[in-house]
This record gives sequence, structure tokens and C-alpha cells, in this order.
Amino acid sequence: MIDSPPTTPFPPSEQHVPVVIVGAGPAGLTLANILRDASVDCVVLEAESREFIEQRPRAGFLEEWAVRALERHGLAGGLLEQAPTHSSCEFRIDGERHRFPYTEISGHHHFVYPQPLLVTDLVREYADVRGGDIRFGVREVELHDIDTGRPSVSYTDPGSGTRHRISCAFVAGCDGARGVTRAALPAERSHLARLDYGVGWLALLAQAPPSSDCVVFGIHPRGFAAHMARGPRVTRYYLQCPPGDDPENWPDERVWSELHTRLAVTGSPPLTEGPLIEKRVLGMHNYVVQPMAYGRLFLAGDAAHLVAPIAAKGMNLALHDALLLADALIAYHRTGESEALHGYSAACLRRVWEYQEFSEWFSELLHGPSSGDPFRAGNATARLRRLFHSPAAAAAFAESYIGAPPARNPK
Repeated sequence: MIDSPPTTPFPPSEQHVPVVIVGAGPAGLTLANILRDASVDCVVLEAESREFIEQRPRAGFLEEWAVRALERHGLAGGLLEQAPTHSSCEFRIDGERHRFPYTEISGHHHFVYPQPLLVTDLVREYADVRGGDIRFGVREVELHDIDTGRPSVSYTDPGSGTRHRISCAFVAGCDGARGVTRAALPAERSHLARLDYGVGWLALLAQAPPSSDCVVFGIHPRGFAAHMARGPRVTRYYLQCPPGDDPENWPDERVWSELHTRLAVTGSPPLTEGPLIEKRVLGMHNYVVQPMAYGRLFLAGDAAHLVAPIAAKGMNLALHDALLLADALIAYHRTGESEALHGYSAACLRRVWEYQEFSEWFSELLHGPSSGDPFRAGNATARLRRLFHSPAAAAAFAESYIGAPPARNPK
């Protein structure tokens, strides 16, 4: 139950704000900007430096509904000016190309805007334009009394080593999979549901222009491969590999050889090669924390759920959480109405589980043919055949792939 705001004044030695946001990723910064615009005071605490979060390589596909939501809040200026749009993807299998025109089917498209660019825009808008309070490089963040009407957050200042404590009405946990806020949930009051796919992806960044005007999914007996533009001069590639593999096992020559093999199709120009500036192995797994709230703590983004980068859903889910939480906190601040806060977790989890289910379905389509299991391979072939030849299956895939606009006031 959400209690009424405390009537006893906080000690003068403590700073008090309505909301403390832990984490300056897309979820935390979107939430902070919307609260700031609605005159709900907040403080953002971030463990990394501003330079680090503005350069950290992350996914870059935004669903159209998410961009329109950012636009309504005045947060999409740079995105709309710079981001190219994608309207189709391509499957390559058995030496053939299958173009899938999801915009033609669904009426919606993707915006290609790497997360560091969005984070840079959001930090500038919150800190430099709107004068918001954001503190970088904080250490030893701790949450206190989140199950009471007087929660607070403490941290160590990186420069002075001084311990600070901020009291608040609510804490927004937006600090990702390894942050402190998820760990603050009592084990007996939360549950972690997890799925491991049993494969790894070698994530690669190449200083090379894209070799296709859309996302390419290569489905091959040697393993899955993918091509995704990250800008006019940088391309993201993925190669399926054993889980826990060492990037040192993948010298550049081997990487490009496998990419050419797994993405080769008749009539397609060869891949444009370039220096590989990033190599890291991702363990393909998903998880969901249920519920996404406890007392005065509300989780958002990767602190609450993770979707493997199979269909570029993670940043979109983070923005969905932030938008719902912002609406709920503003309603409470203005009127004391707490229904939206009570329903926040359930409302978020509806979309979270829709995206999780699609991720699992899509994973089997992409990885089944190289699994070594004839049954899984046969199922994957059936899914692909249905996708290419059934208008109903194509429509369902397009809606899931692009993400349907969220329903207003979902029940």
C-alpha cells in the first residue's frame, strides 16, 4: 500500500526530494526528464561518469511507438533529425534472400539510433537545458527503509569521500542488471524467472559501412549470424558461438570468414570489411523480476527484466517502464492518487512477457537449424515456411517484431 506523504519534516541535515532515481540509462533519464517537466523534483545518481555513459556501446533500434512517446515529451529532437528508419528485414537461408517488409504489413517502422546518442540527448536535456540534478561517479549506493513511508538513499561522493543521504518519497531503480536496487528486493517478496538459451553471441563492431540497407538474419547450419547498421561508417555483426567462448578464439580473419560464409546468398554483394573495434561474447539469456516493485521502490529497465538482443527489445521495454512510472508518480504528486503506482508492475509485466515470448519464439527460429537437434531444426524450418507464405503468420510476426503501440490504460 502507498502511504500518504509524511507530515513530519525531515531533519534539516538531510536533503529531501520526491523521487531519487538510481541509474542514468534510457529508463532513468527518460523518467527524470518527464518528472522535471512536470515540476516533480528528483535527483539522479549514476555510478559511471558522464563521458562513459555517453560512449558506452549499446543497441540502437527504437520502435516507432517509443519514438512518438519521446516526441510528445520533447525528447526526440536529435533522434528525429538524425535517425534513419528501417522498414524491412532480410532472412538469408540456404543461399537465398527473403525480404520481409514489416512496415508494409504493420504500418510502422524502426528508428536506428544507437543508445549512446539517445543517452547523450537525454542527459543534455535534463542537466544542461532543464537544470536537473544528476550526480555522476557516486559510490557505495545504499537504499534504506524502502518498505516504509520514509525511504532514503545514501551514497559516497567520489571527490570528497563524504557520505550523503537523500530522503525521498519514492526510489526508481534504473541501474541495470548488476545494480544495487534489484538486490534491495527481499528474496521472500520477489521472484526471478530466467531462461538460458544455451548459446553465445560474439558481438562485433566493425569500422565499415553497412553492407545492406536493413537488418540481416543469417540462418546457417554453422550457426546464426546477423548484420545491423549502426551508422554510415559502423556496422554491428553477431556470430553464434559456444556460451562462454573467449573472444581471443576469434581473430579477425576467422570472424570475417565466418560472416562471409553464414551471410552468403546468391546475388548479394560481398560484405564490406573493416577493422573490428569490439569483440565480446554475450550469454543469451532472459530474466524477469516479479513483481517490479516493493514498498516505495519501483524497478525499470534491465533492473527488472532482460531480453537477449535477439529482436532489439531491451531499450524499448526500458522506455515503456519509464513512461508508465512517470505517469504514475506525477499522478500521485498532483492528486495523491496511488492506483497507477499500485498497478505499475502488472501493467509493465504485460508487455515484458509479450516480448519475452516473442524472443523465445524468434530464438528457436534463428538457432534451431544449427542446434544439432533434428526436431528443433524441423520446427524452425516450419516457422520460416509459414512466415514466408502465410499472410496471417506474417502479420503476427510484423506486429511482434515492430512492437504494437501500448494500449491506453491497459487492464
